[in-house]
Amino acid sequence: MEKQSTEAKSPQPSVLNCIDLSNPYTNQNVILLKQACTDSGFFYIINHGRSHDFMDEVFAQSKKLFTLPLDQKMKLLRNEKHRGYTPLLDELLDPQNQVVGDYKEGYYVGVEVTEDDPESQKPFYGPNVWPAPDVLPRWKETIEKFQQEALDVGKAVARLIALALDLDASFFDKPEILGEPIAITRLLHYEDKISDPSQGVYGAGAHTDYGLITLLATDDVPGLQICKDRDAKPQIWEDVAPLKGAFIVNLGDMLERWSNCVFK
Repeated sequence: MEKQSTEAKSPQPSVLNCIDLSNPYTNQNVILLKQACTDSGFFYIINHGRSHDFMDEVFAQSKKLFTLPLDQKMKLLRNEKHRGYTPLLDELLDPQNQVVGDYKEGYYVGVEVTEDDPESQKPFYGPNVWPAPDVLPRWKETIEKFQQEALDVGKAVARLIALALDLDASFFDKPEILGEPIAITRLLHYEDKISDPSQGVYGAGAHTDYGLITLLATDDVPGLQICKDRDAKPQIWEDVAPLKGAFIVNLGDMLERWSNCVFK
């Protein structure tokens, strides 16, 4: 379970396993990953082959979108296919503890499927919502490239997960799983508002993700917190430090179910 909550009094730091995708000894990575998946469901991915320069460009393009005037962003409002802009306070992840929505705005991009393609009739498949090229030059090209690059990293992680579950490494590459994925890229911008749990105010409320895995690329601003045991009373929250160039990976509800709750 995770939340975005930069509080005045910070919890203890979390120590997460680091999976190096350039490591030729696959079995070492599988052991580290399996330990992380049974312990907390969170780990770092490093040396994944995406350059610092490219990741910096993705963050720069993301910032350009969020610095647009609100009226321009609202023209790109999220549609029924979950593509486009989500305004500040639009989402409420933890209604039991939050009095207002998350102090973040976001932008959804999915796998591109044209309207005349029969696949576009499926939930989560369809054309994306893109800013006009004269408003944000190179924005679409950068984010589309990031979408594919992140998916490639996700597939590499999934192969290690398959091995950690004593499955064939290509298990998740099947057409019905990651061969035709519902892969969502989400850009996020958090307001400069300090979370105040006593008032029910959070950057993002406590939640678990619902899919297979999430790859989280971060800048150098801390704020992510995780709870390794959601049933503990009281819950213990730990800070996760940003790591330059790394992805922070967390497992989703679907993988927990598929592993018969062996993986968290």
